[in-house]
Amino acid sequence: MGFSSSRFSLLPQLAALLLAVALGGCASEPSYPPRQPSAQVDSKLPQHPGARIAAAQVGTPYRYGGATPRGFDCSGLVYYSYRKAGIQVPRTTSAQLRNAHRVPSNQLEPGDLVFFRLGRGAISHVGIYTGDDRFIHAPSSGKRVSFTTMNDPYWQARFIAAGRYR
Repeated sequence: MGFSSSRFSLLPQLAALLLAVALGGCASEPSYPPRQPSAQVDSKLPQHPGARIAAAQVGTPYRYGGATPRGFDCSGLVYYSYRKAGIQVPRTTSAQLRNAHRVPSNQLEPGDLVFFRLGRGAISHVGIYTGDDRFIHAPSSGKRVSFTTMNDPYWQARFIAAGRYR
C-alpha cells in the first residue's frame, strides 16, 4: 500500500503552519511591568532604592505623560521610582532640577539625577545615574526604559546638570 502524492503535498504547508505558531510567541509583546531582575543581575544594580526601582522597569514602553508601569516619560520614571522609594520629587523635569541639590558631574553617585537639554530652550530630559558612567531613563516615543552610558557623545554634548535627592 503506497502513499499518494496528495498526502505529501500537505507536509510543507503543515510544517510552515507549525513554525509560524511556534515563532509567533517570540514576536508577541511582553507583559508589563517587567519581571524583577534575576539575582545575578540584581547584584550589579546600584544600592540606591530609587535607581533599583527604576531598573526593575527596564523594557517598559515610553509614554508621553506616563508615570506608571504601563508607560513612562523621563520625569515620570523618576517620579514613580523615587516615590516608591519614599523620596519626594516633583513631577516635571524642570521642577526636578530646580528642587534638587546640585552636584558637580565629577561627584556623581548612584541615585543622582542627570539632566539634559535635547533641543533649544529649557531642560528637557532626565535620567537616574546608576554608577560606572551609566544612567537609566525613558528615552523617547517608540522606545523603552533602558540603561545608557554618559560617555556616549550624544549625551555628553547635551548634559547640563546633576542633582541629588535623599
